[in-house]
Amino acid sequence: MASAIETALRSTETSVAMLKVLAENSFDSILVTDATARGKIIYANKAFKKLTGHDPAEVVGKTPRILQGGGTDKKVIERLSKALQNGRKFEGKAINYKKDGTPFIMYWRVLPIKIGKKIEAWVAIQREGSVI
Repeated sequence: MASAIETALRSTETSVAMLKVLAENSFDSILVTDATARGKIIYANKAFKKLTGHDPAEVVGKTPRILQGGGTDKKVIERLSKALQNGRKFEGKAINYKKDGTPFIMYWRVLPIKIGKKIEAWVAIQREGSVI
């Protein structure tokens, strides 16, 4: 039995339109990368620019490593890498860097986008945090 959202999204056109509205109007930064080992950015929303200072158009084709710097915890990045290699979701926080070099704490979730059992892409939902 199909869920209510699956019923509402039966049309590809409706699905794409709904996803576009959700992504472009989210308060959280949304970043989508390809499923290859390179992990190139294929989409970033407007909230990504607000969070990082990077214009979405300028990051397409690059990797999310553009946000990393000296204070980025390598152990967190290793945990992320293992999760991706194993096709699992990831949740964490790390110090990342805005385009102007300003460090910030980023909380994020990374989830696989699957068609059947094949991972087609990864979506990262990100927001700025503070030290507690």
